[in-house]
Amino acid sequence: MLEPIVNFVTRIFQWIGRGIGWVIGILLWPFAWAGHWYAGRGWTVKGVVGLILAGIVFMYGYFFYVTQVWKGFDPDYPTRIEAASSTAQATNVVAGDPIAADTAGSGQAGQPATGGTSGQTATPPAAQSCKRSEIAAVAADLVDFNVNQNAWISSMLASKLGFFGVPWRNTPFFDNKAAFQLGINQVLRRTTTELVDALGRARGTSRIDQNLQDARTALAWDEDAWYIGLRGPTRPTPSVYREAIAKLRAFNASLEKCQSTFDARADNLLQFLDRIAGDIGSTSDILRGQIEASDAGWFDPRADDRFWFAYGQLYAYYGMLNATRTDFSAVIRERNITTLWDTMQTQMRDALNMQPWIISNGNESSFLFPSHLATMGFNLLRARSQIVEIRQVLDR
Repeated sequence: MLEPIVNFVTRIFQWIGRGIGWVIGILLWPFAWAGHWYAGRGWTVKGVVGLILAGIVFMYGYFFYVTQVWKGFDPDYPTRIEAASSTAQATNVVAGDPIAADTAGSGQAGQPATGGTSGQTATPPAAQSCKRSEIAAVAADLVDFNVNQNAWISSMLASKLGFFGVPWRNTPFFDNKAAFQLGINQVLRRTTTELVDALGRARGTSRIDQNLQDARTALAWDEDAWYIGLRGPTRPTPSVYREAIAKLRAFNASLEKCQSTFDARADNLLQFLDRIAGDIGSTSDILRGQIEASDAGWFDPRADDRFWFAYGQLYAYYGMLNATRTDFSAVIRERNITTLWDTMQTQMRDALNMQPWIISNGNESSFLFPSHLATMGFNLLRARSQIVEIRQVLDR
């Protein structure tokens, strides 16, 4: 009596097996055809084709490696940058202002040394130095992190070719690091624009600092440029971005010699925070759009690049706001917003602890598929609300 049922189920599984075999056969047919073609060629053709295939395998192997290995990743990187600065410890001085310089024989610049005899020659005062900009220092370090400590993914040929012509961002694979780097780069472009237009010039009326202008121009370069573009030979993105590192550090070197300007006024800080709040709000809206567009949980191929773009932005702004606190230390102290700033920094650092292996974009009420995008969006909006609150205090 059960024999017809057993036979029916058996046929169902046979059909499924044949269907899977048919699909696999279609996928493997080009490779089988290429194998037969290759076997029938001469040694010269085999050698040339073999070298090309070896090059492709090596290119994709290297691409897979660099997308999975994140060198230098450290959410506490602002502390390391600040510790390496010789001027960041001058907490009562804003960026660009003169700082006290010790001489060999006295504790303050300009003070003559005293000796045991009246005829001892006074030690000449040390050259005046000014406090460097931690914002520029963090920006240079983040560019270095993107293109020197790591490979810049978006302009790699394997990234541009995609998965058999399908862009990696449309697959669940090998696009997380690229999205993370692009999130950082978004912050760098915003920051260099503010340095050029407001922070690096006196009240917006003095001439633009050429080092900052060159850094902004370099970071505005196409993010996916390779050696050859639609218009012919061009410069790859990483080589252009490396120029921004040199220009940002040249600006700081000039600033430490008191030859450049950093205008650490309250209205400049207010404007900078406005730009940051707007940028974060735009990214949270992108996350909201993806949440509304799909609730496929672990199987949403666009959720991971949305998440890691936002994470990269948060990673970079955490460092920038830590640097901003140092550069505008006097303003923050005078306006009594130290506690608010501490709260904002703590919340942003806590948000960086969220590092899931697989990104899920499930329904927000689901208990099986978490919504990592919703959690990241909440972290962004919480940081934005703290920035807006600080901005309101500055605007009083």
